[in-house]
Amino acid sequence: MSLTVSPDLLAAAERGPVDDAAFVDCVRQSLPYAWQTVSRVVADLDSAGGPFADNAVPPPTEADRGQLLRALASDAIRTGLERHFGVRLAFQNCHRVAAFRPDAIDSDSYRRFVSARGQLLNQSPELRNC
Repeated sequence: MSLTVSPDLLAAAERGPVDDAAFVDCVRQSLPYAWQTVSRVVADLDSAGGPFADNAVPPPTEADRGQLLRALASDAIRTGLERHFGVRLAFQNCHRVAAFRPDAIDSDSYRRFVSARGQLLNQSPELRNC
């Protein structure tokens, strides 16, 4: 299961649309490693001033890796994080998360990161099982 959903949030979802802040808070509480990683990358983006920042450090445990995969593989979770932080997230392998400024989505940096070439160049033997 990706998220630990409180009975109140589940009841709200059964009634209709869910408040974005409540959903993002559920993600924050359920996937703390993923939340910390995305938060850190966004903070790096804010402090660096460039078009993007990324995380190249593999997760310390398989459980952490699983959180990151669940967060970024889910369209709802990923776009919820993007709306919350005001960025576009991109993902390679099982750990390389990048945050791009919205105005950098049409940049060479973004296109290189999300390209097949970029994916292939980011491979290594130790990442084959992730």
